[in-house]
Amino acid sequence: MSTPFLSIVVPIHNESASIPELFVELAASLREWGRPYEVLAIDDGSTDDSFERLLGIQAAESRVRVVRFRRNFGQTAAFAAGFALARGQIVVTCDGDLQNDPHDIPALVAMVEQGADIACGWRQERKDRFFSRRVPSRVASWLISRVTGVKLHDYGCSLKAFRADVVKPLKLYGGMHRLLPAIASERGASIVERVVNHRRRRFGRSKYGLGRIFPVILDLITVKFFLNHTGRPIRVFGALGLASGAVGVLMLGWLAWLAAFYGDPVGNRAALLVGVLFLLAGVQFVAVGLLAEMQARTYYESQDKPTYVIREIRETL
Repeated sequence: MSTPFLSIVVPIHNESASIPELFVELAASLREWGRPYEVLAIDDGSTDDSFERLLGIQAAESRVRVVRFRRNFGQTAAFAAGFALARGQIVVTCDGDLQNDPHDIPALVAMVEQGADIACGWRQERKDRFFSRRVPSRVASWLISRVTGVKLHDYGCSLKAFRADVVKPLKLYGGMHRLLPAIASERGASIVERVVNHRRRRFGRSKYGLGRIFPVILDLITVKFFLNHTGRPIRVFGALGLASGAVGVLMLGWLAWLAAFYGDPVGNRAALLVGVLFLLAGVQFVAVGLLAEMQARTYYESQDKPTYVIREIRETL
């Protein structure tokens, strides 16, 4: 099989009903393209017959590669596996629930070929519930844009096209797939956005809701720290530690002054305990916080340790 120019990464988790139509649409959108491509279907621990359906499609289509996780590791891990295994010069990510329109893929790929490093889809006319899906997504996109400085209308849209040499080196943990443009921007990647078609969900139930905004905030804090303070983390934790320690020293100094010059008994004062607490918290901010953050990065990157475990890979040679 020739080396593909384009790799399409599709995470699958209990999407059995949508799989046949999804692959028909993918083939239709790329048939007239005239370039070699591959589809990496990542079965993220599905408990229905998604894997069996994927094998049936792969048996008839050699350009489909099926990767099966041992359990559900999440969408970020599925994308990370797809990026690691992709052989194309350009990598496209796409949801497996048919809400992303595969016919938008050529236009996004064209934007990358014209010079962009990342082309992001924007679901301007999103076909989802307003309060449970659209509002949290808009709030999250606004917040990410403000904090990272990379302004996009729709960070949550999975339909994106990447240069392989831009996305492959990136390390993804937690739910950071939605923050990929911001992470890549720190490394100088150029990012463009294009309105894409979004369709109503026809099969199954959405796996996201209002509760997703809180993990997004936590991931955003983590990304912001690593983007801006990885080389100087002591400035973050040190500032908190010095502030806390200064409050503790002032309180303890004040108590010592009262005891030395006025003979006031301070042993039973609550301020003594609070001052000691602030002082110890300052030390812990500098020591424990910094060590914990840096150790987590060392754990994954020094061993090149992935955030997923592959059960098997099925492909036609």
